[in-house]
Amino acid sequence: MQTNRIIGPGSPAFAASSASGGFTTDTGWLPYEPNPSKPIFIVPSGAVDAHVHVFGPGERFPYAAERKYTPVDAPKEKLWGIRDHLGFARNVIVQATCHGTDNRALVDALRDSDNRARGIATVQESVTDAELHMLDAAGVRGVRFNFVKRLVDTTPPAVLQRIARRIAPLGWHIVIYFEAVDLPELFDFFVGLPTPLVVDHMGRPDVSKRVTGPEFELFVNLMRHKTDIWSKLTCPERLTRSKSPSYDDVVPFAKRLVEEFPTRVLWGTDWPHPNLKDHMPDDGKIVDFIPRIAPTTAAQKRLLVDNPVALYWSR
Repeated sequence: MQTNRIIGPGSPAFAASSASGGFTTDTGWLPYEPNPSKPIFIVPSGAVDAHVHVFGPGERFPYAAERKYTPVDAPKEKLWGIRDHLGFARNVIVQATCHGTDNRALVDALRDSDNRARGIATVQESVTDAELHMLDAAGVRGVRFNFVKRLVDTTPPAVLQRIARRIAPLGWHIVIYFEAVDLPELFDFFVGLPTPLVVDHMGRPDVSKRVTGPEFELFVNLMRHKTDIWSKLTCPERLTRSKSPSYDDVVPFAKRLVEEFPTRVLWGTDWPHPNLKDHMPDDGKIVDFIPRIAPTTAAQKRLLVDNPVALYWSR
């Protein structure tokens, strides 16, 4: 049953609070912006915010014992509020590492979304076929492999390969999260995976380096080599060195991918922006980044509607 509603910025229902259920939010944790601006850029009808998370609430969906951070609660109702405020029609919800392989908060949000959300789960090798089919019925369309060591403990590649073979018959894909400096050692592993791949945050390039330099060129070569890789043009607020909401230093990297791989790029806000240490972005300004990297109406529609709908709502 659909229970979502428009929740205006600045309202008590929209503002961040803290962790619940006996959990204590990490000291210094930055809660999401309670009063985001209304974007100047109006997204096209049917637009998809293809990278968001839900956290808790901890009193209903406890955070994992093995987590490396405890966030402010950011439940589905607040996600629906920011979605509506920014003008999006749909979301792709990515399982948060603070919930480990307990996908209950994700599944609950998907079931409440009235078919306006799809999900990316995190699973262990011990997941049963019945559990995979339950996740699929709820709207999960892939699993996430996280290679950022400060966020998760490393899973052996052989285990990830076996998980990949398990999900391939479902038509799912794998979301991969890594940092650019680690791509050389991961390149062959990624190419050998038996499913389509979606890369978080353009592989986290160092935007102080040249967009045509060897580091980003390796990522571009990965996308050229494996033609079923998609890239999310997300998190300019994480990648920028200037912290300016114009994100000028990130633009050339995202724009290059729009131009070279127009049908294999996605976009998302990354709400509620976990693990940012020094500032919290204005989500309206993040939306206003879109026309700077996809300047034409056709490119914007591909980025925000055609590509994510083809990947996530084709069945």
